[in-house]
Amino acid sequence: MAPVSTPPEALIGQVLGAAYRILRRIDEGGMGTVFEAEHVRLKRSVAVKVMAAHLAEDESALARFQREAEIISQLHHPHVVQVLDFDTTEQGQPYLVMELLKGSSLDAVLTKHRRLGIGPALRIAIQAASALSAAHAAGIVHRDLKPANIFLVDAGEQLFVKLLDFGISKRAEETRGARKLTGEFDILGTPDYMAPEQAIGK
Repeated sequence: MAPVSTPPEALIGQVLGAAYRILRRIDEGGMGTVFEAEHVRLKRSVAVKVMAAHLAEDESALARFQREAEIISQLHHPHVVQVLDFDTTEQGQPYLVMELLKGSSLDAVLTKHRRLGIGPALRIAIQAASALSAAHAAGIVHRDLKPANIFLVDAGEQLFVKLLDFGISKRAEETRGARKLTGEFDILGTPDYMAPEQAIGK
């Protein structure tokens, strides 16, 4: 079924997959919208990321969205956001169900405070590096590491990092015969935070 263009607000109150009741919009980005939802049977709060309807018609974008679910579900690491489910709305829009995080992105914190102390900066760097190390050990390159994708969980006095958004990640060694989602000279990511080899399309 071809996806129907549905305003994000129209999903509020709906139950997706007979399990997840959409409560409110949390954030919106280029790939889609993130909502807070509740599992109707378990009464557990979750985050639901619904892909934008116009992107669901783009085969490459759809494949990246599906791959994000597959990749994160394989990374069992305390500093990588957990994916709990993957399905499609009745309107034909794919969605991810993830753990609901309370806190702020590093980007929001830096916007407010401009700079961090050495101690917090080191703890954030070490935890983010730990998540990246686990991803690299699994043969996965994030390709969009930036403050907006480093989430600082509200954990009282403890600083705890979660790495988000593997939507444009790439397996370091593509399986032979697997479909490539990025052309030789395609550039994906945020220019200000790209590694040099990524910026020149390698």
